[in-house]
Amino acid sequence: MERFRDGVWPVMLTPLQEDGRLDMAGLEALVAWYIAQGCDGLFAVCQSSEMFFLSLEERVALARAAVRWSAGRVPVVVSGHISQSMQDQARELCAMADCGADAVVLVSNRLVSSPEDDDAVLIANLRALLRALPSDMPLGFYECPYPFKRLLSPQVLRFCLDSGRFSFLKDTSCDMNALREKLCVLRGSKMKLYNANTATLLESLRAGAHGYTGVMANFHPALYGWLIRHWQAQPGEAEMLQSVLSMCALIELKHYPACAKRYLRRAHGLPIRDATRREPQPPIPCDEDAELAQLARLSAHLCARLSQHEHCATPVAQS
Repeated sequence: MERFRDGVWPVMLTPLQEDGRLDMAGLEALVAWYIAQGCDGLFAVCQSSEMFFLSLEERVALARAAVRWSAGRVPVVVSGHISQSMQDQARELCAMADCGADAVVLVSNRLVSSPEDDDAVLIANLRALLRALPSDMPLGFYECPYPFKRLLSPQVLRFCLDSGRFSFLKDTSCDMNALREKLCVLRGSKMKLYNANTATLLESLRAGAHGYTGVMANFHPALYGWLIRHWQAQPGEAEMLQSVLSMCALIELKHYPACAKRYLRRAHGLPIRDATRREPQPPIPCDEDAELAQLARLSAHLCARLSQHEHCATPVAQS
């Protein structure tokens, strides 16, 4: 099996029990759902997983469970380093690497102390971190937006390529000029770029991006899979689907990740709760609940329409 497939890599949610503890039964069901939806890989212990609100023990437990329940059917990458000091980050990353994932993903903003630090600071810290990690540990990079976004420059990407260690990049630039610049640097290398932004997805695929790893893969990953597989053969259909997906993606600006958990329970019958670790946790308002129901109907309609071309799992309405 190819380790880093082109396609859809959902940023995994963390199901929680009512008392806030990890819901491992819910997580097992979630992993099975991602795979049944045709996802090509899983990105576990990331911001959507609420990693900044989890202990290291919990992050390790989530990573181990994702690897165990994927059972080699799809590759799994994990992040989970949230500390400030390089020493603590190395400890966290080594703990994540011991979970058996296909790669450990570094968070770009953890390697600088502020958005204003120049690339020399980031590269110096990265060099020190690489020395502290096992030399055979496959790596990736994630431009996590929290607590601040630090995009990778061409200079940093070239350093990553020269190291020979990196194979995965989650891009959060939401900017086609930046995406094209990165793809130009990465062309011909083993490092694959996965776009986290829906609005630029189709255009980025045309420019050479390898897939999608964003929030909306927690709602309707099969639709993203169809777009990635068919955009060349069916350009007109792909353009229309891209437009609809961009409008649907506005739901991620609401009460995420609680809204995604409710959607999966209501639309697909997954045994997971709305509960999150984020504070405060206001209840999902009635209008947003109605939007989630309408999104489920629209997703089902699109899946049924596209099923003549390829299987696209249809949501099952739940009360």
